Amino acid sequence: MKLKTASSFIKKADKVAIAKQDKQFFAEIAAILNKARQMAYKAVNTVMVQTNWQIGKRIVEYEQKGKARADYGDYLIVNLSRYLSNTLGKGFSEANIRNFRQFYLAFPNGFEFARCRLANLENISWSHWCAIMRIEDDAERNYYIKEITEQNWNVKVLERNIRSGYYRRLLSTQKNTPAITSGKKEKSFDFIKDPYVLEFLDVPEDMVGKETELETAIINNLQRFLLELGKGFSFVERQLRISTETSHFYLDLVFYNYLLKCFVIIDLKTSKLSPRDVGQMELYVRMFDALKRGQDDNPTLGIILCAEKDETVVRYSVLNESKQIFASKYKTILPTEKQLAAMIEKTRHH
Repeated sequence: MKLKTASSFIKKADKVAIAKQDKQFFAEIAAILNKARQMAYKAVNTVMVQTNWQIGKRIVEYEQKGKARADYGDYLIVNLSRYLSNTLGKGFSEANIRNFRQFYLAFPNGFEFARCRLANLENISWSHWCAIMRIEDDAERNYYIKEITEQNWNVKVLERNIRSGYYRRLLSTQKNTPAITSGKKEKSFDFIKDPYVLEFLDVPEDMVGKETELETAIINNLQRFLLELGKGFSFVERQLRISTETSHFYLDLVFYNYLLKCFVIIDLKTSKLSPRDVGQMELYVRMFDALKRGQDDNPTLGIILCAEKDETVVRYSVLNESKQIFASKYKTILPTEKQLAAMIEKTRHH
Protein backbone atom coordinates (compact mmCIF):
# COMPACT_ATOMS: atom_id res chain seq x y z
CA MET A 1 0.00 0.00 0.00
CA LYS A 2 2.82 2.35 0.86
CA LEU A 3 4.61 1.51 -2.40
CA LYS A 4 1.43 2.20 -4.37
CA THR A 5 0.99 5.53 -2.63
CA ALA A 6 4.61 6.52 -3.35
CA SER A 7 4.21 5.48 -6.98
CA SER A 8 1.04 7.54 -7.29
CA PHE A 9 2.83 10.54 -5.73
CA ILE A 10 5.67 10.25 -8.27
CA LYS A 11 3.22 10.08 -11.16
CA LYS A 12 1.35 13.10 -9.79
CA ALA A 13 4.62 15.01 -9.41
CA ASP A 14 5.52 14.14 -13.03
CA LYS A 15 2.16 15.51 -14.18
CA VAL A 16 2.76 18.75 -12.25
CA ALA A 17 6.23 19.07 -13.80
CA ILE A 18 4.81 18.43 -17.25
CA ALA A 19 2.05 20.95 -16.62
CA LYS A 20 4.59 23.62 -15.69
CA GLN A 21 6.64 22.76 -18.76
CA ASP A 22 3.53 22.99 -20.91
CA LYS A 23 2.66 26.34 -19.38
CA GLN A 24 6.06 27.76 -20.36
CA PHE A 25 5.64 26.34 -23.85
CA PHE A 26 2.16 27.85 -24.17
CA ALA A 27 3.52 31.23 -23.04
CA GLU A 28 6.22 31.07 -25.73
CA ILE A 29 3.62 30.35 -28.41
CA ALA A 30 1.47 33.23 -27.13
CA ALA A 31 4.50 35.56 -27.28
CA ILE A 32 5.16 34.55 -30.89
CA LEU A 33 1.54 35.24 -31.81
CA ASN A 34 1.50 38.59 -29.99
CA LYS A 35 4.66 39.67 -31.78
CA ALA A 36 3.17 38.61 -35.11
CA ARG A 37 -0.02 40.55 -34.39
CA GLN A 38 1.97 43.66 -33.51
CA MET A 39 3.97 43.35 -36.72
CA ALA A 40 0.77 42.80 -38.71
CA TYR A 41 -0.86 45.83 -37.06
CA LYS A 42 2.14 48.01 -37.89
CA ALA A 43 2.15 46.73 -41.47
CA VAL A 44 -1.59 47.34 -41.89
CA ASN A 45 -1.29 50.77 -40.28
CA THR A 46 1.59 51.73 -42.59
CA VAL A 47 -0.31 50.58 -45.69
CA MET A 48 -3.47 52.40 -44.56
CA VAL A 49 -1.60 55.67 -43.91
CA GLN A 50 0.17 55.47 -47.28
CA THR A 51 -3.11 54.66 -49.02
CA ASN A 52 -4.89 57.61 -47.42
CA TRP A 53 -2.06 59.90 -48.56
CA GLN A 54 -2.31 58.56 -52.12
CA ILE A 55 -6.09 59.11 -52.15
CA GLY A 56 -5.57 62.67 -50.93
CA LYS A 57 -2.99 63.26 -53.67
CA ARG A 58 -5.33 62.01 -56.41
CA ILE A 59 -8.17 64.20 -55.09
CA VAL A 60 -5.99 67.32 -55.13
CA GLU A 61 -4.61 66.50 -58.59
CA TYR A 62 -8.10 65.92 -59.96
CA GLU A 63 -9.37 69.17 -58.43
CA GLN A 64 -6.58 71.08 -60.13
CA LYS A 65 -7.42 69.82 -63.62
CA GLY A 66 -8.76 73.15 -64.73
CA LYS A 67 -12.03 73.02 -62.82
CA ALA A 68 -13.29 76.60 -62.71
CA ARG A 69 -15.98 76.33 -60.04
CA ALA A 70 -14.77 77.29 -56.57
CA ASP A 71 -17.07 74.76 -54.95
CA TYR A 72 -15.91 71.90 -57.14
CA GLY A 73 -13.82 70.40 -54.34
CA ASP A 74 -16.86 70.07 -52.07
CA TYR A 75 -18.93 68.62 -54.91
CA LEU A 76 -16.21 66.08 -55.68
CA ILE A 77 -15.79 64.98 -52.06
CA VAL A 78 -19.53 64.54 -51.48
CA ASN A 79 -19.93 62.36 -54.56
CA LEU A 80 -16.72 60.41 -53.96
CA SER A 81 -17.89 59.66 -50.41
CA ARG A 82 -21.23 58.36 -51.70
CA TYR A 83 -19.58 56.22 -54.37
CA LEU A 84 -16.99 54.65 -52.05
CA SER A 85 -19.55 54.04 -49.31
CA ASN A 86 -21.89 52.28 -51.75
CA THR A 87 -19.03 50.31 -53.30
CA LEU A 88 -16.79 49.47 -50.34
CA GLY A 89 -18.91 50.06 -47.24
CA LYS A 90 -18.14 52.08 -44.09
CA GLY A 91 -15.12 54.30 -43.49
CA PHE A 92 -15.57 56.78 -46.31
CA SER A 93 -17.61 59.59 -44.82
CA GLU A 94 -17.21 63.10 -46.18
CA ALA A 95 -15.17 63.98 -43.08
CA ASN A 96 -12.76 61.10 -43.75
CA ILE A 97 -12.40 62.03 -47.42
CA ARG A 98 -11.58 65.60 -46.39
CA ASN A 99 -8.97 64.21 -43.99
CA PHE A 100 -7.31 62.32 -46.86
CA ARG A 101 -7.16 65.55 -48.85
CA GLN A 102 -5.81 67.54 -45.89
CA PHE A 103 -3.24 64.83 -45.19
CA TYR A 104 -1.71 65.22 -48.64
CA LEU A 105 -1.80 69.03 -48.45
CA ALA A 106 0.02 68.90 -45.10
CA PHE A 107 2.68 66.49 -46.41
CA PRO A 108 2.85 67.00 -50.19
CA ASN A 109 6.33 65.46 -50.32
CA GLY A 110 5.36 62.36 -48.39
CA PHE A 111 7.33 61.28 -45.32
CA GLU A 112 10.90 61.40 -46.63
CA PHE A 113 11.77 64.11 -44.09
CA ALA A 114 10.68 61.86 -41.23
CA ARG A 115 11.98 58.54 -42.53
CA CYS A 116 15.54 59.80 -42.70
CA ARG A 117 15.44 60.73 -38.99
CA LEU A 118 12.99 58.37 -37.33
CA ALA A 119 13.10 54.61 -37.05
CA ASN A 120 9.58 54.07 -35.69
CA LEU A 121 7.46 56.07 -38.11
CA GLU A 122 5.18 53.05 -38.53
CA ASN A 123 4.13 53.48 -34.88
CA ILE A 124 2.24 56.67 -35.78
CA SER A 125 -1.37 55.71 -36.34
CA TRP A 126 -3.84 57.36 -38.69
CA SER A 127 -5.48 59.01 -35.66
CA HIS A 128 -2.10 60.54 -34.75
CA TRP A 129 -1.72 61.91 -38.28
CA CYS A 130 -5.23 63.40 -38.19
CA ALA A 131 -4.21 65.48 -35.17
CA ILE A 132 -0.75 66.40 -36.48
CA MET A 133 -1.80 67.48 -39.97
CA ARG A 134 -3.92 70.32 -38.58
CA ILE A 135 -0.81 72.03 -37.15
CA GLU A 136 0.32 74.77 -39.52
CA ASP A 137 3.88 75.30 -38.29
CA ASP A 138 6.32 72.77 -39.78
CA ALA A 139 8.73 72.87 -36.83
CA GLU A 140 5.91 72.26 -34.34
CA ARG A 141 4.51 69.46 -36.47
CA ASN A 142 7.92 67.77 -36.74
CA TYR A 143 8.45 68.10 -32.98
CA TYR A 144 5.26 66.16 -32.24
CA ILE A 145 6.13 63.49 -34.80
CA LYS A 146 9.49 63.01 -33.10
CA GLU A 147 7.97 62.88 -29.61
CA ILE A 148 5.35 60.29 -30.63
CA THR A 149 8.02 57.93 -31.94
CA GLU A 150 10.43 58.48 -29.03
CA GLN A 151 7.98 58.76 -26.11
CA ASN A 152 5.18 56.48 -27.41
CA TRP A 153 2.49 59.12 -26.87
CA ASN A 154 -0.97 57.75 -27.47
CA VAL A 155 -3.53 59.83 -29.37
CA LYS A 156 -5.15 61.17 -26.21
CA VAL A 157 -1.80 62.45 -24.86
CA LEU A 158 -0.91 63.96 -28.24
CA GLU A 159 -4.21 65.82 -28.57
CA ARG A 160 -3.93 67.14 -25.03
CA ASN A 161 -0.38 68.37 -25.61
CA ILE A 162 -1.37 70.10 -28.84
CA ARG A 163 -4.32 71.82 -27.14
CA SER A 164 -2.14 72.94 -24.23
CA GLY A 165 0.54 74.37 -26.54
CA TYR A 166 3.21 71.97 -25.23
CA TYR A 167 5.73 72.78 -27.96
CA ARG A 168 5.18 76.53 -27.88
CA ARG A 169 5.50 76.63 -24.10
CA LEU A 170 8.87 74.89 -24.37
CA LEU A 171 9.97 77.19 -27.17
CA SER A 172 9.13 80.32 -25.21
CA THR A 173 11.66 79.47 -22.49
CA GLN A 174 14.58 78.24 -24.59
CA LYS A 175 16.63 81.34 -23.85
CA ASN A 176 16.61 80.26 -20.18
CA THR A 177 17.40 76.61 -20.79
CA PRO A 178 20.31 75.32 -18.69
CA ALA A 179 23.45 74.00 -20.34
CA ILE A 180 24.62 70.72 -18.85
CA THR A 181 28.15 69.50 -19.36
CA SER A 182 28.38 65.90 -20.54
CA GLY A 183 31.97 64.75 -20.98
CA LYS A 184 33.74 67.33 -23.14
CA LYS A 185 30.54 68.57 -24.78
CA GLU A 186 28.01 71.00 -23.38
CA LYS A 187 24.48 69.95 -24.16
CA SER A 188 21.35 72.05 -23.97
CA PHE A 189 18.13 70.36 -22.85
CA ASP A 190 14.86 72.20 -23.43
CA PHE A 191 12.60 71.17 -20.59
CA ILE A 192 11.44 74.27 -18.72
CA LYS A 193 7.92 75.39 -19.65
CA ASP A 194 6.08 78.58 -18.87
CA PRO A 195 3.30 78.14 -18.08
CA TYR A 196 2.83 74.56 -16.91
CA VAL A 197 -0.73 73.43 -17.66
CA LEU A 198 -2.17 71.19 -14.93
CA GLU A 199 -5.83 70.96 -15.92
CA PHE A 200 -5.81 67.21 -15.16
CA LEU A 201 -5.53 67.92 -11.40
CA ASP A 202 -9.21 68.89 -11.29
CA VAL A 203 -8.66 71.63 -8.69
CA PRO A 204 -10.00 75.22 -8.58
CA GLU A 205 -8.15 77.98 -10.39
CA ASP A 206 -7.72 79.92 -7.14
CA MET A 207 -5.60 77.79 -4.78
CA VAL A 208 -4.17 80.57 -2.61
CA GLY A 209 -3.10 79.16 0.76
CA LYS A 210 -3.74 75.58 -0.36
CA GLU A 211 -0.24 74.38 -1.26
CA THR A 212 -0.81 71.05 0.51
CA GLU A 213 -3.98 70.39 -1.51
CA LEU A 214 -2.16 71.24 -4.73
CA GLU A 215 0.71 68.96 -3.79
CA THR A 216 -1.67 66.10 -2.97
CA ALA A 217 -3.47 66.54 -6.29
CA ILE A 218 -0.13 66.31 -8.11
CA ILE A 219 0.83 63.12 -6.24
CA ASN A 220 -2.58 61.62 -7.06
CA ASN A 221 -2.01 62.40 -10.74
CA LEU A 222 1.72 61.74 -10.76
CA GLN A 223 1.89 59.94 -14.10
CA ARG A 224 0.20 62.81 -15.93
CA PHE A 225 2.32 65.35 -14.07
CA LEU A 226 5.48 63.53 -15.20
CA LEU A 227 4.24 63.73 -18.80
CA GLU A 228 3.73 67.47 -18.39
CA LEU A 229 7.22 67.87 -16.91
CA GLY A 230 8.76 66.25 -19.97
CA LYS A 231 11.43 63.68 -20.77
CA GLY A 232 13.59 61.83 -18.31
CA PHE A 233 11.84 62.64 -15.02
CA SER A 234 11.35 60.15 -12.21
CA PHE A 235 9.75 60.87 -8.84
CA VAL A 236 12.02 60.78 -5.79
CA GLU A 237 10.14 62.02 -2.74
CA ARG A 238 7.46 64.32 -1.38
CA GLN A 239 8.31 66.67 1.52
CA LEU A 240 11.91 65.50 1.50
CA ARG A 241 13.71 66.69 4.65
CA ILE A 242 17.16 68.24 4.54
CA SER A 243 18.72 69.18 7.85
CA THR A 244 21.56 71.27 9.20
CA GLU A 245 22.88 71.21 12.76
CA THR A 246 20.09 73.54 13.90
CA SER A 247 17.29 73.49 11.30
CA HIS A 248 15.07 71.21 9.22
CA PHE A 249 13.75 72.12 5.76
CA TYR A 250 11.08 70.27 3.76
CA LEU A 251 11.14 70.26 -0.05
CA ASP A 252 7.69 69.99 -1.65
CA LEU A 253 8.60 67.67 -4.55
CA VAL A 254 11.92 66.18 -5.61
CA PHE A 255 12.55 64.49 -8.96
CA TYR A 256 15.56 63.11 -10.76
CA ASN A 257 16.12 63.66 -14.47
CA TYR A 258 18.28 60.94 -16.00
CA LEU A 259 18.88 62.98 -19.18
CA LEU A 260 20.12 66.00 -17.28
CA LYS A 261 21.69 63.69 -14.69
CA CYS A 262 20.59 65.91 -11.84
CA PHE A 263 17.96 66.31 -9.13
CA VAL A 264 15.13 68.77 -9.72
CA ILE A 265 13.41 70.44 -6.76
CA ILE A 266 9.91 71.84 -7.25
CA ASP A 267 8.54 74.36 -4.77
CA LEU A 268 4.80 75.05 -4.99
CA LYS A 269 3.49 78.59 -4.45
CA THR A 270 -0.22 79.22 -4.84
CA SER A 271 0.23 82.98 -4.78
CA LYS A 272 2.32 85.55 -6.65
CA LEU A 273 6.09 85.03 -6.82
CA SER A 274 7.97 87.00 -4.16
CA PRO A 275 11.67 87.73 -3.45
CA ARG A 276 11.35 85.49 -0.41
CA ASP A 277 10.31 82.56 -2.63
CA VAL A 278 13.38 83.06 -4.81
CA GLY A 279 15.69 83.28 -1.80
CA GLN A 280 14.15 80.15 -0.31
CA MET A 281 14.69 78.17 -3.51
CA GLU A 282 18.27 79.38 -3.76
CA LEU A 283 18.83 78.11 -0.21
CA TYR A 284 17.21 74.75 -1.03
CA VAL A 285 19.36 74.24 -4.13
CA ARG A 286 22.59 75.13 -2.33
CA MET A 287 21.78 72.89 0.63
CA PHE A 288 20.70 69.99 -1.56
CA ASP A 289 23.91 70.22 -3.56
CA ALA A 290 25.93 70.18 -0.36
CA LEU A 291 24.03 67.44 1.48
CA LYS A 292 22.31 65.16 -1.08
CA ARG A 293 23.89 65.54 -4.49
CA GLY A 294 25.94 62.54 -5.66
CA GLN A 295 29.47 62.75 -6.93
CA ASP A 296 28.41 61.97 -10.51
CA ASP A 297 25.34 64.23 -10.48
CA ASN A 298 25.16 67.58 -12.24
CA PRO A 299 24.17 70.66 -10.17
CA THR A 300 20.66 70.53 -8.73
CA LEU A 301 17.96 72.55 -10.47
CA GLY A 302 15.09 74.33 -8.75
CA ILE A 303 11.70 75.24 -10.27
CA ILE A 304 9.31 77.53 -8.43
CA LEU A 305 5.78 76.78 -9.63
CA CYS A 306 3.71 79.84 -8.81
CA ALA A 307 0.21 81.08 -9.55
CA GLU A 308 1.54 84.38 -10.90
CA LYS A 309 4.98 85.86 -11.58
CA ASP A 310 6.17 89.29 -10.55
CA GLU A 311 8.34 90.21 -13.52
CA THR A 312 10.21 92.82 -11.44
CA VAL A 313 11.28 90.05 -9.06
CA VAL A 314 12.34 87.92 -12.03
CA ARG A 315 14.33 90.75 -13.59
CA TYR A 316 16.21 91.88 -10.50
CA SER A 317 16.69 88.63 -8.61
CA VAL A 318 19.06 85.71 -9.16
CA LEU A 319 16.43 84.25 -11.54
CA ASN A 320 17.62 86.60 -14.26
CA GLU A 321 21.05 85.00 -14.57
CA SER A 322 20.85 81.75 -12.65
CA LYS A 323 21.40 78.48 -14.50
CA GLN A 324 19.97 76.50 -11.61
CA ILE A 325 16.80 78.31 -10.52
CA PHE A 326 13.67 78.95 -12.60
CA ALA A 327 10.21 80.33 -11.97
CA SER A 328 7.18 79.29 -14.03
CA LYS A 329 3.48 79.87 -13.70
CA TYR A 330 1.04 77.02 -13.49
CA LYS A 331 -2.54 76.94 -14.77
CA THR A 332 -5.11 74.54 -13.34
CA ILE A 333 -7.48 75.06 -16.27
CA LEU A 334 -6.73 74.58 -19.95
CA PRO A 335 -6.28 78.09 -21.39
CA THR A 336 -7.95 79.15 -24.61
CA GLU A 337 -5.81 79.57 -27.71
CA LYS A 338 -5.93 83.35 -27.25
CA GLN A 339 -4.97 83.18 -23.55
CA LEU A 340 -2.14 80.75 -24.27
CA ALA A 341 -0.75 82.97 -27.04
CA ALA A 342 -0.81 85.99 -24.71
CA MET A 343 0.99 84.10 -21.91
CA ILE A 344 3.66 82.78 -24.26
CA GLU A 345 4.20 86.22 -25.76
CA LYS A 346 4.59 87.71 -22.30
CA THR A 347 7.15 85.06 -21.38
CA ARG A 348 9.20 85.76 -24.50
CA HIS A 349 9.42 89.46 -23.68
CA HIS A 350 10.80 88.72 -20.22
